[in-house]
This record gives sequence, structure tokens and C-alpha cells, in this order.
Amino acid sequence: MVTVTTIIEETFRLADPASKNGAEVGTVTIHLDRRKVTVPRVPGETLLESARRAGLEPPFSCEAGNCGTCMARLEEGHATMRVNDALDEDEVAEGYILTCQGVPDTSVTVRYE
Repeated sequence: MVTVTTIIEETFRLADPASKNGAEVGTVTIHLDRRKVTVPRVPGETLLESARRAGLEPPFSCEAGNCGTCMARLEEGHATMRVNDALDEDEVAEGYILTCQGVPDTSVTVRYE
């Protein structure tokens, strides 16, 4: 007796809804401790999470947007902070962002100082 087995394989990928056919969704470039690392942008991932995924050890503490330990300067691109209970309006105007709360909307470049 011969048994026929069907195997169905599904592959799921994160894609930017604005991109066509799951094309590149951008990059996150991080400058930290004289290192520059670029990783693909993952929608919904914070800048801090991207830095960790890149193998870096960025500064952080509360991860809730309260302390400012993870502050970095956004040099290129745009990111949205979910919560900001640490930075003044002046700091935000100068380009600073809380990386634990900043989610990139585009390709970005961030510099930890």
C-alpha cells in the first residue's frame, strides 16, 4: 500500500504596508562607542531593540520612557516616541529621542553621545 503525503509550507514575512511586494522596509544605522552598525528596519521595533539586535550594548535603564538613560540624537529620518516623560521640548527639538520608546517610521540614523 502506498501512502501519499502532502506537505504545505508557509513563509511569513514582515512587510511595510506601503512597500510593494514586501520590498525593503528601510534600515536603522546606529553609532555607538566608535562603532557604526546598520540593520534592516523591523516595523514596530524600537531603536533600542534594533541596537541590541545589531549586537551593540546601548545604555538603558527603565525602558519605560521615564529616565532618559537611553537618549540618543536622531541624525536622519523620522521616529515616533511612544512615551516621553524624560526629555524637554528643547531636547526633542534638537533631535534627541528616547531609544527605548522611539519607533522608526523611515530609515534612520541614530548617534549615542
